[in-house]
Amino acid sequence: MSSPTADTAGTIRPAHEIPAFERRLITATVSIGSVATILTATIMNVAVPDVMGAFGIGQDKAQWVSTGFLASTTCAMLMADWSVRRIGPKNTYIAAMLFFIAGSLVSGGAETFEQLVFGRVMQGAAGGITQPLAMMTMFQIYPPHERGKAMGIYGLVVILAPAIGPYVGGVTVDTLGWRSIFFLPIPVSIVAVLLATVFLKPRDPTMTVPTFDWPGFGLLTLFVVTLLVALTNGSADGWLSNHILFLLAAAIVGFLGFVYWELATPQPLLNVRLFAGLRFFAANIVSFVYGAAIFGSIYLVPLFVQLIQGYTPTRSGLLQFPAGLAMAIVFPLVGKLTDFGNEHRLVVLGLLIAALSSYLMVGAHTDTSFWEFAIWMIISRIGLAMIFPPLSAAGLNVLPPALVGQGSGTMNFTRSLGGAFGVNLAAIYVENQTAGYRADLTSTQHDGRSATMELIDQLQVFWSNLGLPEHFQEPLSHLYIGNAIVRQAEMLAFREGFLLLAVVTLLAVIPALFIRKKP
Repeated sequence: MSSPTADTAGTIRPAHEIPAFERRLITATVSIGSVATILTATIMNVAVPDVMGAFGIGQDKAQWVSTGFLASTTCAMLMADWSVRRIGPKNTYIAAMLFFIAGSLVSGGAETFEQLVFGRVMQGAAGGITQPLAMMTMFQIYPPHERGKAMGIYGLVVILAPAIGPYVGGVTVDTLGWRSIFFLPIPVSIVAVLLATVFLKPRDPTMTVPTFDWPGFGLLTLFVVTLLVALTNGSADGWLSNHILFLLAAAIVGFLGFVYWELATPQPLLNVRLFAGLRFFAANIVSFVYGAAIFGSIYLVPLFVQLIQGYTPTRSGLLQFPAGLAMAIVFPLVGKLTDFGNEHRLVVLGLLIAALSSYLMVGAHTDTSFWEFAIWMIISRIGLAMIFPPLSAAGLNVLPPALVGQGSGTMNFTRSLGGAFGVNLAAIYVENQTAGYRADLTSTQHDGRSATMELIDQLQVFWSNLGLPEHFQEPLSHLYIGNAIVRQAEMLAFREGFLLLAVVTLLAVIPALFIRKKP
C-alpha cells in the first residue's frame, strides 16, 4: 500500500498519485533546510582551534561546540512527529528554521564560551526538528519501491553540506574570522522558509494530536546531559569523586526512568516497543555507531591536521572536499542498489571500508602528505555512503506505514545520539591520552639521558649562531624540547583516537548481520 500525503486542501493522496515534479519541489524544500542545519553541524570543526585560542580553553571544553549541538539535536528529534501532528509540516518547518536563524545570531555574537555553546544548542534543536521531518516527508511522498532511491537522493543532498562545508568554513575563517561561519547558513535558511510557505502542506485535519510527553522529554534530557558531563569531567575530577558519581547516578535514573515511562504512558515520546523487532533494533545499533564514526572522524581529522601538521582552516577544509565528492557520487548508486534488497550486505561492506579508513589513519604523522590523507578520507566516505540508504530502508521498511514517522525519528535519534557521544568520547579520549603520553615522554628527558643532553648542546650551538645571549640559550632549549614533547604526545594520542573509531566501527558489523530480511 502506498503511503499517503496531504494536499493543500488537507485531503489525503496516495504517494503514487503525487506528480513527479511536485515530489522534486517538496524534496528540494526539505533538503535545503537540512543542508543549512547539517552544514552548521560540521562547518564548526575547522574553527575549533581558533575557538580554543579565542576563549583560552582545551579540547575537553572545546568539544562542547559540537557535542552541545548534537545533544540538543538528539533530544529535539523526538519532538518532530508530535509537532507535525500538532501544527502541521509547514508550520513546524518554518518555526524550526526561524529558531535556527536565532541560534546562529547568538553564536556569531557570543562574548563568552557559554553563550557560544547556548547558541549551538539552539541551532542543534532546530536541526533536530528539520532532519526527521525531511525523512518523514520523503517516505510519505514516495511509494515503497522508490524509497531506496529517494533516500539516496536525500542522502546525496544532505552529504554535500559536510563535504563542501569544511572548505567553505575554512576559507571564511581565514578571511573573515571564526564568528562569520555562523552567519553563512542564514541566507539559505531564509530561502528554506520562503519555499516552505509555498510547497509544504498544512496540518492534516484527520491526524490525531497526541499530548506532548513532557516527563519523557525531561528524563531523556537528564540522561543525555548528565552522562555527557560525567564523561567529559570524569578523568579530571576522578571517576569515584562525589560529583561524578552523582552525575552517573542521575544518568542511570534518567535512562531507566525514561524507558519505564515510555512503556507506561499511552502517548510516548519514543515508542520503545519498536525495538522489540530484531531488525529495527539492530538497524538502530548500527545507526548509533554510524553517527559516532562519521561525526567522530569529522571532528578529529581537522584538529589533527591543524594542530599536528600546521594546516590552515582553508587547507583543512579542502582536505575533506574530495571525500565529499566521492560520497556524493556513491550515494545515488547505493540508493539504487538498495531497491534490489540485500541491504545487510551493503551495510556490512560499508562498515568494513569505514573501519579500514580509520585504521589507515593510525599511521598519520607530521609528514603525512595531503593526498595520502585525502585518499584515506575518500575511503572513509565511500564506506559511510554505503551504509546510510540501505540502513534507512532496512530499518523503516519493516514498520507499518502508521509507524514510519516514529521510526524515522527514532533512527535519526540514535544516529544523532551516536554522533554526540562519538565526538565527546573521541575528544576526551584524545585529551586524556595526550596527557598520558606527555607525562611518559617528559619522564624520559633528564640530565642522565645522553640523547637529551646531546640535543640541548646542538640547540645551544644553534642559538649561539643566531647571536642569542648565553643566558637565554638553555631556557629556550628546554622550551623547544617541551613543545616537541607536546606535539609528539598529541600525535600519538590522535592515532589512538583513530584506532578507537576503527574498532568501534568494526564491532558494528555484528548487529548489521541481523538486519537481513528473513526469507
